[in-house]
Amino acid sequence: MIDVKCLASGSSGNSYAIDDGESVLLLEAGIPAKKILSGYLDLFPRVAGALITHEHQDHAKGAAGIAAKGIDLYATAGTFEGISDIDRPYRKHVVRIGEQFNLVSWTVLPFETKHDCNEPCGYLIYSHAARERLLFATDTFYIPNTFRALNVIMVECNYSLPILNESIAEGRIPESLKPRLLRSHFGLENVKDCLKANDMSTVRRIYLIHLSGNNSNPETFKKEIQRVAGKPVTVF
Repeated sequence: MIDVKCLASGSSGNSYAIDDGESVLLLEAGIPAKKILSGYLDLFPRVAGALITHEHQDHAKGAAGIAAKGIDLYATAGTFEGISDIDRPYRKHVVRIGEQFNLVSWTVLPFETKHDCNEPCGYLIYSHAARERLLFATDTFYIPNTFRALNVIMVECNYSLPILNESIAEGRIPESLKPRLLRSHFGLENVKDCLKANDMSTVRRIYLIHLSGNNSNPETFKKEIQRVAGKPVTVF
C-alpha cells in the first residue's frame, strides 16, 4: 500500500512524499531544502527522485538545494527553464507530457494541467511494489484527462466560489486576484466534477491538498468530497 506523507501544503509551500515500501518519491520541493532534508530524513536512503509540477516558488523553492544533496529532479523542460538556480545539471531529468518513465519501483506518466506558467503537469504514478495507482494533480483549473483503476488521489482543492466572494467582500483579498484564481487553481466544484468523471470504484483514499488560507474551509471541503466520492478523505 502506498503511504502518503506531507510536510507542507498550500500557497506558502508544498512538499509531499509517497512510499511503497521499496522506494520513495518526493512530490514537489516548495519549502527550503533544509526542511525537506530534515523532514524526510528517515526516507532519504530510499528516495528515487523528486517530481516537480511547475516552477512557482511554492512548488520548487527547495529544488536546487535537494539536487545539491544528491536527489534527482524530474520536470518538464518548461518547468526547468523557470528554475534558474540549479547548479547540478546532471540532476535534471526532462519529462514529456504523455511519455511514461520508470524510477526504481515506480512508473510515472506526466499529464497536462492548466496553470499560469510554462508547461505545468500532473503525474499518474504506479507502484509495482504496492500494486497501486496514484493521481497527483495540483495548481490547475481543469484536468483534460480521465483515469482508470485509481487507488489514491492527491488533488488540489483550493477554494470555493462563495468563500472567495466573501473574502473579496470583506477585504481579505483584492477582487483583481479573482480572475487569475479561477483560471489557475482547482475549486471545490471543479474537484467534484473531476471525481464524478472518473471511475472511483477502486479508490481507497482521497487527499485534498493546496487549500487556500483565505478561500477554503477544510471541514466543509472534506464533507463535500466524501459525499460526492463516497471515499475516505484526508485534508492536508
